[in-house]
Amino acid sequence: MPSTYALVGFAHPKPERRDDLRELLLSFVEPTRAEEGCLEYHFHVDSDDPSVFVFYEVWRSKADLDRHLALPHMREFWNSRLDYLTRDLDIRWIDMLSPYPR
Repeated sequence: MPSTYALVGFAHPKPERRDDLRELLLSFVEPTRAEEGCLEYHFHVDSDDPSVFVFYEVWRSKADLDRHLALPHMREFWNSRLDYLTRDLDIRWIDMLSPYPR
């Protein structure tokens, strides 16, 4: 069983909504990093394909991630995500094999 909950996600925005989605996802960065249980939260753009956004998250526990996903702005995003995307989010759950020593 993993000691943390981590994921990598890929978002493929509709061309006409790319800038809107970029700004929306950027607006999530600072508040999410301030949440209890958020160990890492990063938002990227694919260097080879700037039409793809990538996010990387590490949470202390599944309960912390569940609290994050239950927040009103996250529920609102989840319910409207396909307004921004050409296809649904590709979320991959990952297990850390090489954690930094504490």
